[in-house]
Amino acid sequence: MVGAFHCYAQSAADNQSSVFGKPGESERDDRPRTIRDTIQKMRIEKEKKDFQRMIERGEEVVKIAADLEQSLEQKGQLTGEEIAKLASVERLAKQIRSDLGGGDEDGADVIRSQNSGFNVVEAIKTLRSSTEDLFNELKKTTRFTISATAIQSSNAVLRLARFMRIAR
Repeated sequence: MVGAFHCYAQSAADNQSSVFGKPGESERDDRPRTIRDTIQKMRIEKEKKDFQRMIERGEEVVKIAADLEQSLEQKGQLTGEEIAKLASVERLAKQIRSDLGGGDEDGADVIRSQNSGFNVVEAIKTLRSSTEDLFNELKKTTRFTISATAIQSSNAVLRLARFMRIAR
């Protein structure tokens, strides 16, 4: 009996017992089905909320770009308030890009503000059309897909916002 107990103790210590499952293996399976289902439903609801938040960010970017265009038409130049709005466009575009699964290309976007052909009006119009393109791409996606076009659109919006903020 002592020999059998000794052999059993060794196999249990090695976690190779075929009679009894490995420790920790059955811990997840021991949860009641209702708890597993509840956890799964909570995860799905979180993913839905995250996706909806991304869509709302896209709407907000389009709204800010329209406000910037309207403000520029009225005032003829960008004020400190509009520059702050450009910073928020940049922040929202980064969040959208990360939600879509896009990488950080911050080092690749070296922007030079010495561009002599800089036209604020054209840049704002381009920003608005780019934000509309981004929003249209976001509406086409689902929470299960990754859109390379939407990532590229978010990168374009991000570059334009940076350029305008720096080159103003």
